[in-house]
Amino acid sequence: MKIAKRAAVLSPSLTLALTAKAKAMKAEGKDVVSFGAGEPDFDTPDFVKDVAIEDIKNGVTKYTPVRGTPDLLGAIAEILKKDYGLEYTPQEIIVSLGGKHSLFNLMYALVDDGDEVIIPSPYWLTYPEQVKACGGKPVVVDCPPEAGFKITPEQLRSAITERTVAFVLNSPGNPTGAVYTAEELKALGAVLEEHPNVAIVSDDLYQKLVYPPTTFASLPALVPSLKARTIVVNGLSKAYSMTGWRLGWMAGPKEVISVVNNLQGQSTSNPVSFTQRAAAVALRSDHSFLGPWLEQFAKRRQTIVDGLKALPGVTCDPAPQGAFYAFPDVSALYGKSYEGKKIDGSMAFAEILLEKANVSVVPGIAFGEDRCVRLSYATSEDVIKKGLERIGEFLNKLS
Repeated sequence: MKIAKRAAVLSPSLTLALTAKAKAMKAEGKDVVSFGAGEPDFDTPDFVKDVAIEDIKNGVTKYTPVRGTPDLLGAIAEILKKDYGLEYTPQEIIVSLGGKHSLFNLMYALVDDGDEVIIPSPYWLTYPEQVKACGGKPVVVDCPPEAGFKITPEQLRSAITERTVAFVLNSPGNPTGAVYTAEELKALGAVLEEHPNVAIVSDDLYQKLVYPPTTFASLPALVPSLKARTIVVNGLSKAYSMTGWRLGWMAGPKEVISVVNNLQGQSTSNPVSFTQRAAAVALRSDHSFLGPWLEQFAKRRQTIVDGLKALPGVTCDPAPQGAFYAFPDVSALYGKSYEGKKIDGSMAFAEILLEKANVSVVPGIAFGEDRCVRLSYATSEDVIKKGLERIGEFLNKLS
């Protein structure tokens, strides 16, 4: 049977694959410490769940408009005004089945065969795969730890060609936790102003997960001339601990949103009906639940960063400023062996660590940086400490 080229070129998600392996080991009764999945361990707030339960009981289980209910679109417009200071109409917003779905729809709308999309590395592993799925070419720009895992204006200018159709900006970033300052964004914006045909994809999914004194800044808010070609992507998965609810959205130029609406109407159609009023309630809430969560994340961040820095051969600079990931450099350990198994890269490190120490991390090669591995600290302090202890014991046995 013939398989389409655009599907055959895709790589499986290493984050999901290793998470599945760790879960299988747990099912076998093994005590696995997992730093793998990017999923908050807090439960969805009860007041949000109650609304969805009420709607299910009241029969809110039918189709809604493809782009989402007017109430939810209104709530998204309100929070964009509140958080970004930007005005969007309902015709400039569409709700999809999670941030990943929103990004795929957007790439499908923007990318033709041979088009180039600039992606700073380390990157969320799905970006280049989605570009390839649409027939495009990911143009990966290396942003090492020494540069704070951030692209510079000079790098951006050099990467833009006549085939460039989009630039992906992710701040706070996955897997690094890097956050661009307002000054850095203005400098990137000045470059983008020179290239009016380049769309900006602003993936802001971790927007509310930043640690003082760091603050979140928005490119289209700082450089208003770019709003007309910036598509902001966000959702409820991370800041609201609603990963399984599958609700993401994008806000941007009406012509782009209209195309995405047509695409979604011919693929998945509307978001799940009985989740939408609950999402609107969450967005319009006082967000009082988020303060204690951020305090816990900040404490865990300190624990994991300090613990990683204390390990032989491991560095963790710069420390994450947002999201809930640490991205330490473990390349000094490459060439060493554990019971005859050689560590020749981040994939081997992750596989041997899981097999021999029952600790699950994600290899950095999945994010375009083979020197590092990603650890999610969206788990308890006790689990973090236990995992760090096991990693230390594992490293002490390397030869």
